[in-house]
Amino acid sequence: MVVGEAQILGQVKQAYELATSASATGPLTNAAFQAALRVAKRVATETAIQQKRVSIPSVAVADFAKGVFERFDDKHVVVIGAGEMGEEALRYLMDEGAQHISLVSRSHARAEQLAQRFAGRPRPWSDLHKLLVEADLVVSATGASEPIMTAANFRPIIAERYQRTLLILDLAIPRDFEPAIGELMGVYLYSIDDLSVACERNRREREREWPQAERIIEEETRRFMGDLAHRATAPTIKRLKLRADEVKTDELARLLNKLGPIDPKTQSEITAAFDRLVNKLLHPPLESLRDEAEQGPPQGLLDALKRLFRLDD
Repeated sequence: MVVGEAQILGQVKQAYELATSASATGPLTNAAFQAALRVAKRVATETAIQQKRVSIPSVAVADFAKGVFERFDDKHVVVIGAGEMGEEALRYLMDEGAQHISLVSRSHARAEQLAQRFAGRPRPWSDLHKLLVEADLVVSATGASEPIMTAANFRPIIAERYQRTLLILDLAIPRDFEPAIGELMGVYLYSIDDLSVACERNRREREREWPQAERIIEEETRRFMGDLAHRATAPTIKRLKLRADEVKTDELARLLNKLGPIDPKTQSEITAAFDRLVNKLLHPPLESLRDEAEQGPPQGLLDALKRLFRLDD
């Protein structure tokens, strides 16, 4: 559903590695997966399809949090609520270097579980006021049916912060923080509505990259199918070269026997001449076979070569 989502590529790689480790892949499967991974790499590097985030948590971090803070390793991050939305946003923040993390939830047990996975510190709900005073960045995604923080309740917190910058990413529906809080000194408050608009804008920008991505896919598909068709000609080519080498070896031996004793340099030149002759004679049919394979399986040409050179299967 999300075009260009990099997580899909990771899942494909994992599946391929698992199959390979279990010896469940063969030459065709290997070639197909390697071609698919090559296509994904080209699309990622030659288009901007993955450069725009399209999930709410990823946009919250990439488009909003990084617009306020240049770094996160020195920021105190407070996550309110222990649901999936907050957890995903926390993953993105940790990828950006966040280290000082406090987790608070009405279910302290859930906060402790999340803290264990992310090396954060669980805090009781009663510490929320103190945490909001200390925080640099707040991610809130509770399941509350009404705001957990009103403007009236937040004003004393602002007074204790002494105008330090505070970024609040309110990912909850309905909102956890009243909109009026965003009008207070030093507070940047973004709701899920703000983030949804950015997500949709990024999604449209990704869609503009579709034609270029599709051209890459079509180009690599033609290349793969050509290689696949050419691979089918390998046994016939091998037999043709073996037949030519047999004839060359017999005729070269016959000629050298008639010539009698000759110096090594002359013998080497004669051998090289025979090799060049065979290669030049084989080049046109092999080149035709290669060109035909680019358009699909060259079955007609293969059958003709087998009959002309009596190459029995």
